[in-house]
Amino acid sequence: MKDFLFFDGAMGTMLQARGLKAGAFPESFNLTHPDVVLNIHKSFVEAGADVVSANTFGANPFKMKDLDVTEVINRGIEIAKASGAKKVALDVGSHGALLEPNGTLSFEEAYENYKFIMKTGEKAGADIILIETMSDLLETKCALLAAKENTSLPVYVTMTYMEDGRTFLGTDPVTATVTLCSLGADAVGVNCSLGAKDTLPVIREIVKYATCPVIVQPNAGLPKIKDGMTVYDDTPEQFSQTMAEIAGLGVEILGGCCGTTPEHIRALKEALKGKKPVTRVVKPYTAATSATKTVFLGGETKVIGERLNPTGKKKLKAALIAGDMDYLLHEAIDQERAGADILDLNVGLPEIDETEMLTRVMKEVSATVSLPLQLDCSNPAALERACRLYNGKPIINSVNMKPESLDAIVPIAKKYGAALIGLCLGETMPKTHEERFEYAKRLVRELTKRGVKKNDIIIDCLVLTIATDETQAEETALAVKQVTEDLGVCTVLGVSNVSFGMPDRLKINAAFLSKCLHAGLSAPILNPLVEEYAEVLQGKLLTLDTSSYFTFDREDAEGIRGMVLSGAVGGVENEVKEALKTKTPIEIINEEFIPALDEIGVRFEKGEVFLPRLIAAAEVVKKGMDLMKKDGDDDDSRPDVILATVKGDIHDIGKNIVKMLLRSYGFKVLDLGKDVPESTVVDAWKKTHAPLIGLSALMTTTVPSMKSTIDALRAAGSDAKVAVGGAVLTEEYAKIVGADFYGKDARATVKIAESVVRK
Repeated sequence: MKDFLFFDGAMGTMLQARGLKAGAFPESFNLTHPDVVLNIHKSFVEAGADVVSANTFGANPFKMKDLDVTEVINRGIEIAKASGAKKVALDVGSHGALLEPNGTLSFEEAYENYKFIMKTGEKAGADIILIETMSDLLETKCALLAAKENTSLPVYVTMTYMEDGRTFLGTDPVTATVTLCSLGADAVGVNCSLGAKDTLPVIREIVKYATCPVIVQPNAGLPKIKDGMTVYDDTPEQFSQTMAEIAGLGVEILGGCCGTTPEHIRALKEALKGKKPVTRVVKPYTAATSATKTVFLGGETKVIGERLNPTGKKKLKAALIAGDMDYLLHEAIDQERAGADILDLNVGLPEIDETEMLTRVMKEVSATVSLPLQLDCSNPAALERACRLYNGKPIINSVNMKPESLDAIVPIAKKYGAALIGLCLGETMPKTHEERFEYAKRLVRELTKRGVKKNDIIIDCLVLTIATDETQAEETALAVKQVTEDLGVCTVLGVSNVSFGMPDRLKINAAFLSKCLHAGLSAPILNPLVEEYAEVLQGKLLTLDTSSYFTFDREDAEGIRGMVLSGAVGGVENEVKEALKTKTPIEIINEEFIPALDEIGVRFEKGEVFLPRLIAAAEVVKKGMDLMKKDGDDDDSRPDVILATVKGDIHDIGKNIVKMLLRSYGFKVLDLGKDVPESTVVDAWKKTHAPLIGLSALMTTTVPSMKSTIDALRAAGSDAKVAVGGAVLTEEYAKIVGADFYGKDARATVKIAESVVRK
């Protein structure tokens, strides 16, 4: 961009100062107080904002049951355009619920809601779509696809990050940036989160990898409550000074989020007066991502695990036909533990529906291990669906020079931003390294011509067995060297193919692997559990990148403890039935489930695992508990804990996770739902006298509802302890609203429950 693009500041906190009641939808002012909304927009335009975001952040059919969402969006865009701004952005937020498999909202339902919003916004006259304050990478992908597939507008996307530099669901800024840029976002970045200064580490990572303009809209510092109102402590001068530093990193689009006023935007504009955006040079990279991890190819050798491919594997084939997810997940876990960086996933069998099975296995494996996946599939329908629902940037294996292959596979890779393996194969079977290299050149030329970025192309130089031609190992290695040096793209090889029909296959494979690594091979596809391969790799690299959610001994995948730690739901039924032969249900809970949950909880606190793994562990325990239930076990008339999302807040992601984890620890939980009035919480306590009440709020505008709920409980004589949590809450907030405890996350809330209920 030649010039900076300035967005406006906060809407919610500005409306609060102008009479928005706690818990009310800010977007309702489009219908009831359009003059107030217009004046706010005008004040930002007068302060120098080029773009104003329409008051439509929460305008979503999933959230708004009593308002006409179409009218809210239409009026929001109309009011924003009347402000005189150069451009108007349709502001789009999260559904406030987790997508499957972490939650219950389906990708398809979320997509349809977003499709409706995007089309309505464009029709109403929006110039830009701003998808902001996102924490779930899969939901963000869903929203971005809905915008790209149904409108012609540029789409800007910002995630919100926590103090640890990751989103609520564990996505780091590099992974989010690589994934969203690959999907075609027109700008990526960060909003909300923390104050400008605290977002600097995140921004420094984003600008390294963003291949599109970067947008930053932080809060005006950290929120506090003063005289019953939410206030932020960064002055316009402090805000603009830090934002000038942020602009110096190469950020082109700047604005503000919670707490930022026209004075903040005016100071920002003044601080950058006469300056131009810094030109960023992003070094091309080849990468694959999961929801929480990015793997870069082209530097140190990366290992692609081959064990999730039924070719030559009778047990895996039988497991796929039987739908035995437990067996497949064990294979994935073992490969991650052995040092694989990426997992190849192939479910192509004539006996099964490949489209259904590839998607199912992909979801299960992604929920169990942290590694990116290589989707090994030639079925366009199966590949399209898997790529669409994959949480991250996959590798597609593979395409070749046959026209039917190019026509079927390339459009899918382009649409979903996947890295694409080009196999040196076409009209003839290449035998020499010169023939392989010629195919590689043609592949790079044809794929780039069709719109695939060169750095997303990975060449497979084709491994043929030496059983019929002993020169093939040498020819393949020479081709790898030439492709690496002359074409400058990454390479992969299926190592074990070289020894088909030969004795001492492992020795041959290991020698071939060594030869190809020295030729510059980027990523061998092999069984990472084979000791001979590990020795070759260690001799080449000294160390391997084995970071993941966590590491554990092979035997950890056995028994109830292993089921919980790995999140492998499929095997827990047999383990519980076996344990019940010698133990009572309460013994299984206290001796098996609780210690395993404690162990995964400690790893979560250390940052060794992230929220999806904690949820998966809780799901295993839930299934185990269900097997041991007796009539009356679900009776919530005498709960240990009452949970509620406070009045005006319809976001219950955090609360639902807390509920799941509490129940997995054996606590009885009464969940009052979301948008819960103070009186409902009070009545629930009067009926049950639960010792602990948990209140959740995601939005700053609903924090006052939290305080009024606690005040109502105290006025009613409640002696229950109150724990509060949510994205906007802090320890200081908890004290201000009168809570007894601050539940930073689900694991912390379990500890609170243990201290209150079981002391």
